[in-house]
Amino acid sequence: MITITINGVPREYPKGITYEEIAREYQPQCKDMIALVLENGKIRELIKTAEKDCELSFLTIRDKIGHKTYVRTGLMTLVKAVYDVLGGEKVEKVKVEFAIGQGYYCNVKMNEKLTCGHVDKIRKRMQELTEKDLPITKKSYPLDDAMEIFKAYKMYDKVKLFRYRRSSFVNIYNLDGYYDYYYGYMLPSTGYLKYYDVMLYENGILLLIPGSEDPTKLDFFQPREKFFNTLMTSTHWGEMMGIDSVGDLNDTIRDGRINDMILVQEALQERRIGEIAREIVDRGNVKFVLIAGPSSSGKTTFSHRLSIQLRTYGMIPHPIALDDYFLDRENTPRDEKGDYDFECLEAIDIKQFNEDMNRLLKGEKVELPQFNFKLGKREYHGNYKKLGPEDILVIEGIHGLNPATTFSMPNESKFKIYISALTSLNVDEHNRIPTTDGRLLRRMVRDARTRGTCARRTVEMWPSVRRGEEKYIFPFQESADEMFNSVLIYELAVLKQYAEPLLFGIGKEEAEYHEAKRLLKFLEYFQGIDSKNVPSNSICREFIGGSCFNV
Repeated sequence: MITITINGVPREYPKGITYEEIAREYQPQCKDMIALVLENGKIRELIKTAEKDCELSFLTIRDKIGHKTYVRTGLMTLVKAVYDVLGGEKVEKVKVEFAIGQGYYCNVKMNEKLTCGHVDKIRKRMQELTEKDLPITKKSYPLDDAMEIFKAYKMYDKVKLFRYRRSSFVNIYNLDGYYDYYYGYMLPSTGYLKYYDVMLYENGILLLIPGSEDPTKLDFFQPREKFFNTLMTSTHWGEMMGIDSVGDLNDTIRDGRINDMILVQEALQERRIGEIAREIVDRGNVKFVLIAGPSSSGKTTFSHRLSIQLRTYGMIPHPIALDDYFLDRENTPRDEKGDYDFECLEAIDIKQFNEDMNRLLKGEKVELPQFNFKLGKREYHGNYKKLGPEDILVIEGIHGLNPATTFSMPNESKFKIYISALTSLNVDEHNRIPTTDGRLLRRMVRDARTRGTCARRTVEMWPSVRRGEEKYIFPFQESADEMFNSVLIYELAVLKQYAEPLLFGIGKEEAEYHEAKRLLKFLEYFQGIDSKNVPSNSICREFIGGSCFNV
């Protein structure tokens, strides 16, 4: 017998008992479904067994890592259902592309068009798999054996990925004879999947799963056409360059082709920025370009590069930051914890901003403010502006797409741009790179360089940043006139060398250690590259330093 302490109470259990058995006993005491356990602070899957005295706590599907485990299990079950229904001889590849709201878009490449009939059968098969509560087991295989398994399933992205693996063994999951590799943890059986749906979307399948905030409620799916098309454009860019996965990127680095690829990727982004500038000019009456996006999306560099493109058409752009219209610190609203809420719209003097913009539109001379962040006050230092026929204001701020921000400004004078660092590369066929991971690494590197902020603090603050984005930015993204994906297909290979030392600085005793360990494992997939060939006007330079812009 061994002693396991749960909620401060020690209890005896047979040695070798699974954590799933213990979790079932404590499930009635938890509001949400238990997905994982913490054994002496270490994350363990429920299929693992208890072998020694320990302290145990539970992670549910409402916890970030527990929710990811639920999603991962859902995706494996979906891919299994696709192969069961369509057959391995028909299916060339099933690729988990990206997330759209609560949906995960999967592209099924086969020798015929995917139809509603196919998806109905796949949904029914997935329901059968969950109702049977089939076990999901895990076994460690020698690397060569694992690669043979992947070849048999035509999972060539995994074969490429593991050519660069340092470990001699690979953990592979097995679901009813279907074998696959996943970056992260898995639930012990298909019966845990209780909240999901499957639908045909565009030319692929959308797996709908509730968010972690309310993990039992599946919201009505709202199509996001602009968002989807922006993501697909980046996917097509990757295919054009022959880089669809991390394995492809590593091959490019190994073969000495990375410098040309960097130049092509940067040229594609520059062309896209030029297309947006041309659309602004063709409108003929735009005076306010509003740029909004989440943290670390590269808004500042983008605004500079867009301004240069506008100049090539004879326009005279002037940058304005919405942050300069912050209320004085003592007038800033506070959140439920009593802290200043700088993310909310009410933290900005919207009335004054609209008055100034409308006066400029009328041709008046206006003195614009500058916010002193050290003193927490808005100041005026003689920054006068008067708009001529070729003048245009490039306004950057997280609330730029919210109609309440520009409530009195005529719509025909506004051009709205949503920018974000959206996924453009997969680890492999079934392991997508979450958009938020790339932005977190960007911010971590930049904050350490420019503010001396440690990685632990950046990771600690990230959930709060994400909540602000969900509330104030994402709801308005489809209202943008244009979207821009600021992700560079090579950037994680560059960020790796900057981020790893910072992540290693997070100690085991700190709450952020598990996230740091996860990100370090993720970065192991990448071959690192030197930043010397990254152009000085690249969005990547906003984070690693060396930009030709004042960012």
